Amino acid sequence: MTTEAMAEIHHVTVSGIQVEVVRKDIKNLHLGVYPPHGRVRVAAPLVVSDEAVRLAVINKLGWIRRQKSKFAEQPRQSQREMVNGESHYFMGQRYLLRVRIHEGPPHVQRCSTTFLDLHIHPETSIEQRQLILQRWYREQLRGLIPPLLAKWQPILGVQAAKWGIKRMKTRWGTCNTITRQIWLNLELIKKPVHCLEYIIVHELTHLLERNHTDRFKELMDQHLPQWRLIREELNHAPLGYEEWVK
Repeated sequence: MTTEAMAEIHHVTVSGIQVEVVRKDIKNLHLGVYPPHGRVRVAAPLVVSDEAVRLAVINKLGWIRRQKSKFAEQPRQSQREMVNGESHYFMGQRYLLRVRIHEGPPHVQRCSTTFLDLHIHPETSIEQRQLILQRWYREQLRGLIPPLLAKWQPILGVQAAKWGIKRMKTRWGTCNTITRQIWLNLELIKKPVHCLEYIIVHELTHLLERNHTDRFKELMDQHLPQWRLIREELNHAPLGYEEWVK
């Protein structure tokens, strides 16, 4: 997705639902409902009035409410305390945390398909434990991305200039079509690898088609026919305490 730094953003309320309206230089109006809390967002051309936006939202009220209900029913983890027996996810699988006290450098070790062992000093705080796990997650995700880029860039006929990993509150990934830089959400390491692959293909496709046009969807259909199913899986997987979806 492209940056919205130059876009005009404000909010309107329609039938008790707050709607984020983003006006930018596009041809068509796009409406979406986003997890984790059912945020409603309309991307509208610069010439479209608030009244036209309201009418578009009213026409989709039934669908919007169904989507918001789905997100409200999704299972969510409580805030992580980084203690023994706590559930954490890695590449789509649930693991139990085991805290191991030792005097060496702190690190995380995956044991079989059941446990994530967190090796720490006894005085390590909850925040420090979280940072150690986040660092391990980042290392694991960093190792998964290059092979997927190497696979898909030749297929799509595009080349990202740079890529990186960061935590994002509203998207699984972004693509700046001017700098050709791709960012991927760190939370993707908790999902099955085919979800990461879908996001990479999605962002690379933006180098061919900037917006979510019919051509964009046609390109996705051509290269990753099951992308809608994967998107649905990604949207309905268990959410972490801080988990956000594009």
